[in-house]
Amino acid sequence: MKKRTKENIGLVIANIVLILLCFMVLIPVLYAFSVSLNADNSLLSANFSFLPKHFTLANYKAVFTEKPIMLWLKNSLVLAIVTLGISLGTGIPAAYVFSRKDFPGRRAILRMLILLYAFPSLLSMTALYKLLSPMGLINTRTGLIIVYTGTMAVFALWNMKGYFDTIPVEIEEAAMIDGATQLQLVTKIVLPLAKPTIAVTAMMVLIYVWNEYIFAINFMTGSDTYTLAAGLYSLQATEMSGSWPIFAAASIVVSIPILIVFFALQKNMTTGLTSGGVKG
Repeated sequence: MKKRTKENIGLVIANIVLILLCFMVLIPVLYAFSVSLNADNSLLSANFSFLPKHFTLANYKAVFTEKPIMLWLKNSLVLAIVTLGISLGTGIPAAYVFSRKDFPGRRAILRMLILLYAFPSLLSMTALYKLLSPMGLINTRTGLIIVYTGTMAVFALWNMKGYFDTIPVEIEEAAMIDGATQLQLVTKIVLPLAKPTIAVTAMMVLIYVWNEYIFAINFMTGSDTYTLAAGLYSLQATEMSGSWPIFAAASIVVSIPILIVFFALQKNMTTGLTSGGVKG
């Protein structure tokens, strides 16, 4: 009885600590939301408190009417969807092959890929610029997609290969005994079991493309080609001309699509490995 009481007390304390941590993490978000509702162009000043003294929705109106947010949103959506499609389209079959097949050079290729991924992509910016410039791919979505895909395809391969390694081979062998073809084995057995890692990988790719601005702001030279991250940076490039409330409102608006995708994928992200994998 005493042991159970101690466990309950420990559980309550742990929940309280986690709630406090969640609140601390949300403080910057709540503060940004507060700034976005501020009628005065102020951020940290003597006249500004955590709750704005003068509320207004004009900053959100300005985001859609005065700034090309929708154009930047379109650019980011195109980059994110295409990069996600190519990364998963190449990463999933490659991860399965490296996980299940044994062929000459397999370990050497994996080591080379992880070695290349270990270096920050920022180190290759000059080389990539010189490679893409003669081909006319600077200031184009295609060039940026090549850069993003080159990074995230390797990440997708390694992230999903580790998950494929944990799926019991016996499940596939049982399906083969029942007459399943190789295509059916992958599409009806392996991929449904791999939904959690596919969801996590997709989310990581989307977050990377959505938030990346170093390549975007250097490879995209026109404001009409900016991504959301590059566009937001340009809004507050100078402290003298920038508007913190509009910048905060734009930041809140552009974070909504990622939140929607996250909540849509949350169920798959928390699904167990062998859910539905036991033959009845």
